[in-house]
Amino acid sequence: MTARILIVDDVPTNTRLLEARLAAEYYQVSSARDGFEALERAQIWQPDLILLDVMMPGMDGFECCRQLKAHDSTLHIPVVMVTALGESAERLRGLEAGADDFLTKPIEYETLMARMRSLVRLKRLLDEWRARVETARAMGVGDDRASVPGVTGTQALAIDPSAGSLATIAHGLALDGIQTHPAHTGAEAIAAAARHTFDLIVVNANLPNDDALKLISALRASDSTHETPLLLVAEPGDKARVLRGFELGASDWLTMPVDANELRARARNQIRRKIYQDRFRADLGTALELAVVDPLTSLYNQRYLRRHLDELMRRREGPPIALLMLDVDHFKAVNDRFGHANGDIALKAIADTLRANVRAFDSAARYGGEEFVVVMPGSGIDDATAAAERLRAAVETVVFEPVPGQRHPLTISVGVACAPAESATPDTLLRAADRALYEAKRLGRNRVELAPMAEA
Repeated sequence: MTARILIVDDVPTNTRLLEARLAAEYYQVSSARDGFEALERAQIWQPDLILLDVMMPGMDGFECCRQLKAHDSTLHIPVVMVTALGESAERLRGLEAGADDFLTKPIEYETLMARMRSLVRLKRLLDEWRARVETARAMGVGDDRASVPGVTGTQALAIDPSAGSLATIAHGLALDGIQTHPAHTGAEAIAAAARHTFDLIVVNANLPNDDALKLISALRASDSTHETPLLLVAEPGDKARVLRGFELGASDWLTMPVDANELRARARNQIRRKIYQDRFRADLGTALELAVVDPLTSLYNQRYLRRHLDELMRRREGPPIALLMLDVDHFKAVNDRFGHANGDIALKAIADTLRANVRAFDSAARYGGEEFVVVMPGSGIDDATAAAERLRAAVETVVFEPVPGQRHPLTISVGVACAPAESATPDTLLRAADRALYEAKRLGRNRVELAPMAEA
């Protein structure tokens, strides 16, 4: 995942070390020497994340963070405060200033990369939400809820055998208005999750009478908790268990003993991410349904697609935008042989498959007839190609029986285009994907083809 990272530190050696590390991971990096330069650079460059040193002359990191979060053009940018002090009081000051996360010097780079990836994903969700709100407002059907949401009133499930640990978790989360439901065992947790809807689950990685990793797997497999963020609490040296937890679906982690203010930062980020995802799946779709949703497939229509793509490309600065254009193979034969009613059923089935296999912040639309488009903000050509192949394979598995007991195969051809260049426009991107789609059909259909980079 590429992203723009702004490093703010008055010590050149620290800055150069971080720049080298991040550049080696293909991040775009810029730096500022103090808080004043950071404020100016953040407004102009619009980074995806800011690594902000606390101890700086003139304006310290706390004041710089407060000003970043007070300005409309920078309040949505995640800020990670970097300090040589690990005291809870420093984290509390950072939270009050609006910090999204904390790192303590010397920086552990594996932790840094994990935190950065999580926060960049969160910002991408917010960016996409803001872009959709602007698109909706331009069409006269939106509201103005593009601000960072609060977490007051949300619900958390804490799983820990220790009453003391549960009390610490509940107290920390209560400071942000999050209500905690305790569970001492995995069985209690599963039962609670079946009765209530939670916005966050906090799991102790060392449950004495349960396998915490199996519990994480079970929670991820359950319909009621499949999308719920999981925050793993582990011993400082238990990296293997943490990594395995991530493979099974954990969203973030904390080390023991739990620091209440660090817990608050992690919880707020994960709950906000869930709020954005829930909004994408429900609220916006309902608000725009009459104006921008295709009535047959319930995907976005071409009108919305073009306005949204135009908005994304107008305001983007850095991250690429990928576009997939998909066409149902031999669809005329379906209509001719089985009738248009069955053709509509096939299109609905394919639309459902697309919806289930794209990310929350991607936009799938019916472009016209049997053509569909998926817009993937922040995706390069490799990610887009993998997504296209995943969609192609998923459509192959669709069970379509226009006559009872008689299955008719459905396949799609896909053209992929990416617009990393500032000169690209929605029309050039759509044309490039269309040409790649034509090539996929010419070469035999049921395949993915890429547009040459120069075309987009």
